[in-house]
Amino acid sequence: MKLLLTSGGVTNEAIRERLVQLLGKPIEESRALFIPTAQWGHPMCGPESVWGTITGAGEHGPGLGGLGWKSAGVLELTALPSIGADRWMPWVRQADVLLVDGGEAVFLAHWLRESGLAALFPSLAETVWVGVSAGSMVMTPRIGPLFVEWQPHGGDETHGGDETLGVVDFSIFPHLDYPGWESNTLARAREWAAAIGVPSYAIDDQTAISVVDGEVDVISAGHWERFDGGAG
Repeated sequence: MKLLLTSGGVTNEAIRERLVQLLGKPIEESRALFIPTAQWGHPMCGPESVWGTITGAGEHGPGLGGLGWKSAGVLELTALPSIGADRWMPWVRQADVLLVDGGEAVFLAHWLRESGLAALFPSLAETVWVGVSAGSMVMTPRIGPLFVEWQPHGGDETHGGDETLGVVDFSIFPHLDYPGWESNTLARAREWAAAIGVPSYAIDDQTAISVVDGEVDVISAGHWERFDGGAG
């Protein structure tokens, strides 16, 4: 897959231009599937926030769904095991882009595996993955205990850990310097990076990381910092 890993979505023209480049055609000619699943695993999210990010209602702005797609639909991963792969696999293969919302990355990783979608990744070479926050973090090896809000069967991080899918070899600290979020300062990001054990990036909501065939490129109209990784 071609990855566009963002903190806040397609928030500026530079990120939008990179999305079009990855698609290889205009957004208006592209088919999208929106994946809200990560929200269900985060205590700050719920039905209203899911609806808001799908529709762009209220404080959410146009969101990923409002970019002008040729067609757009919702793919809820928790439903896929009960409907059968013969139904949902064609939907995924026909999509040009998967728009993967934020929430809880460990929960999202669990359902990407449980649903069978993660197993399809190697066959989706031309599909674009646009992640927002947890939708980006899920592609990394681990997210750090700071961001863990859910564990299978009600466990804690000592039982389930903070591991995600490891599609890329670096970790992501999102929403850098987000207004009002005291836990997302650069000082906190540096502490997180020193303990994460792998290379990592702290990115704000005006920044994205593009990954194609292993080549990593940062697109930013804001603030970001790269770290080499600590002891883990």
